[in-house]
Amino acid sequence: MGTSYDLAVVGGGIVGLAVADAMLAARPGARVLVVEKEPRLAEHASGRNSGVLHAGFYYHPESAKARLTRRGNQLLHAFCAEEGVPLRETGKVVVTTGPEQLPALQELHRRGLENGVPLELVDPGRLARLEPLARTHEQALWSPTTASADPVAVVEALGRRVRELGGEVRLGTRVTGAGPGWLETAEGRVEVGHLVNAAGLYADRVARWFGVGEEYRLLPFKGLYWYAAPGSLPLRRHVYPVPDPRFPFLGVHLTVTAAGRVKAGPTAIPAPAREAYAGREGWVGSEVGEVARTLPRFLAGQRRAGPRLLAEELPKLSRRRLLAQARRLVPAAHEGLFHERGRPGIRAQLLDLRDNRLEMDFVVRPGPASTHVLNAVSPGWTTALAMAEELLPGILAGDPSH
Repeated sequence: MGTSYDLAVVGGGIVGLAVADAMLAARPGARVLVVEKEPRLAEHASGRNSGVLHAGFYYHPESAKARLTRRGNQLLHAFCAEEGVPLRETGKVVVTTGPEQLPALQELHRRGLENGVPLELVDPGRLARLEPLARTHEQALWSPTTASADPVAVVEALGRRVRELGGEVRLGTRVTGAGPGWLETAEGRVEVGHLVNAAGLYADRVARWFGVGEEYRLLPFKGLYWYAAPGSLPLRRHVYPVPDPRFPFLGVHLTVTAAGRVKAGPTAIPAPAREAYAGREGWVGSEVGEVARTLPRFLAGQRRAGPRLLAEELPKLSRRRLLAQARRLVPAAHEGLFHERGRPGIRAQLLDLRDNRLEMDFVVRPGPASTHVLNAVSPGWTTALAMAEELLPGILAGDPSH
């Protein structure tokens, strides 16, 4: 592996690769190492997300998500054009199911405009022209800059560019330890000028090696999708509900992939372990125990909204119940059209132990000779290039809190 690197990145997901890419673009010839435990890129959240390029209207104007999503959308659009990654300009409509949701829809519109995002409130007639299959009550929100790309294709293209710029991307290499100035794998120990922890589902554990992030615990949430048979549902736009502002989830929605497939989902169900994608696969005793200890804290927090979330989400393990939610947005989304399971994903969601609340924003913390990306959940895929752009000056200055 060599003996010394200017920058080492733990985790070969889109955030880690974006940081490596930004470093190599800013400092040609820099010695940059990306270490990924899987034999292929995009095996976890970076390749299992919806592939939606979000616009940035959901988030409080003072949040990192608001700041980075609009810029990330622009950068990811440009990246796909430069690297020849297919991108579908779908746009998105957010629809209401009753009058009680109209104030929340109008708040999304207000936030989006404050965040500088192109948005328009439309009536049912305009909605019918934008997306004939969608239904709403009185108003809907139209987001023209929301789009779709294949998340795996994006990550693989970013990995290629990092290699072309002279960086090393080591696959199938598990990090066994790290500290200020060093990183260790089964191949040995190397010296590191600065370490970026972008380990996703294990970022909290890497952070603790540096004494960072003790106020958080990871609580994994599983997302399940169903695909419609090709050509069976001619949806043109993403169709989303008005989200519950108490949680960092967007509810069951219908999206159009870069290839034109339609899928419905996801769920937001606590997972028993960090990589428990299907059945008992990925169950690790220590992780199951940690979830068992952490989940009650979530259920007792959030002003006791956690039990309600579980009551709403667990029934969605049933395809019938999940598609019933989708039909409230698109009545033509009949259960009989959706027979293909999507690739499950697991969200690396942080719980703040100080008040037992799910962390709503991105969380990045400085450490000794290190930067720790602890909560890069949705829209983390959209914002990765912007996040790297924002983190780079501090990394170059040797001060990750810059």
